Amino acid sequence: MVRIRTACATLALVGATVGVAAIPAGAAPAGAQSTTRATTCPTGWGSLAKTDAGATVAPLTNVRTGRHTCFDRMVVDVPGAGSGVGYRVQYVDRLYQDGSGRQIPVAGGAVIEVRVTAPAYDPETGAATYPGRVARPLPDVDLTGYRTFRDTRFAGSFEGETQIGLGVRARLPFRVQQLDDRVIVDVAHSWTATG
Repeated sequence: MVRIRTACATLALVGATVGVAAIPAGAAPAGAQSTTRATTCPTGWGSLAKTDAGATVAPLTNVRTGRHTCFDRMVVDVPGAGSGVGYRVQYVDRLYQDGSGRQIPVAGGAVIEVRVTAPAYDPETGAATYPGRVARPLPDVDLTGYRTFRDTRFAGSFEGETQIGLGVRARLPFRVQQLDDRVIVDVAHSWTATG
């Protein structure tokens, strides 16, 4: 009887050892599957200029940024403009202020010029509607922890257009969306399809 118990215990121990050895290295038990998966990011945005010919007299009031899984985002708010806000967004070698031609340094491996066809002032009174100061970082925009964005600079508002410099890590694909009362600029973290 002792021999039978010893033989059964030995078989059970050998079976458990073989079962563990059969699991490939790095494989997790069925109940403990990892919930971390590579995120599929949009591709095909490209890095060429993007434009929309719309225009508005509704003034720009705010610029804000946000971090996302696949891209960093800049939002230019133009309340009351509806879907009539035009834009021209493109990579430039250097940022030059409209009117004066003054060069405004923007940090980063590449510079995106964001032009929105909306003034940063009230067209009737001339009073500023956005607190940006020429050649200074955008007010209340903190880029700490961003993967792509490196710097922002307000270049001013001239003849109904507002100009912003966006410094990014490198020349990366971007898209521009025009939604009610805002223009959105998304710059991808990379040229690949995962985040």
